[in-house]
Amino acid sequence: MPRRIAIVEDDAAIRANTADALKKYGYDVSAYAARGEALGAFRARLPDLALIDIGLGDEPEGGFALCRELRAMSPALPILFLTARDSDFDAVSGLRLGADDYLTKDVSLPHLLARIAALFRRVEASAHPALAEDVVRRGKLALDAQRMSAKWNEQAVDLTVTEFWMVHSLARHPGHVKDREQLMRDAEMVVDDGTITSHVKRIRKKFLAVDPAFDAIDTVYGMGYRWKDAA
Repeated sequence: MPRRIAIVEDDAAIRANTADALKKYGYDVSAYAARGEALGAFRARLPDLALIDIGLGDEPEGGFALCRELRAMSPALPILFLTARDSDFDAVSGLRLGADDYLTKDVSLPHLLARIAALFRRVEASAHPALAEDVVRRGKLALDAQRMSAKWNEQAVDLTVTEFWMVHSLARHPGHVKDREQLMRDAEMVVDDGTITSHVKRIRKKFLAVDPAFDAIDTVYGMGYRWKDAA
């Protein structure tokens, strides 16, 4: 069955053009003009990926609110912002709310399709049964690459797909410093340094919510991040 993509965009022409382009590449596309309309549909059935604008009609921050609501409904659902707003503040805000990617509307269609395909590649493994070699264990940490699940001291940690692969990248080689370029490559995303920092802050916050003593991720100033051997 084709992957289901939901587009939430208040500009009718952009909404129609984006939907048509994605349909031509074999995706099953639903399009919505407003947050309330989209949210009602999502409550009935979640898409496989959501493509969201920030400003929605009379809600300048409607996309942010929808992202927050979607993330509460599904920790692993891929969420991608596609917006005209290109400030670092907006990009970091979207990622802090749990989005997996952030693109501006001047992005080329091939680039957009590549980023969507990358998100789907990262989640399709969850449909397969877990094998022993797919599980990374580092002290209290257990990462199941097939099911995209993370546990700390046997407690689930709800990571987005991008956050999961960043932790996976660090934990596979504890003690080794991963710079921002390596983390972006392993997580299949292209973002600026500030966005990587924002992701790491969110990851730490989620682990700290499970264990206030969590300190397994070290910041190596001027170089990147590493997973501590003793974790």
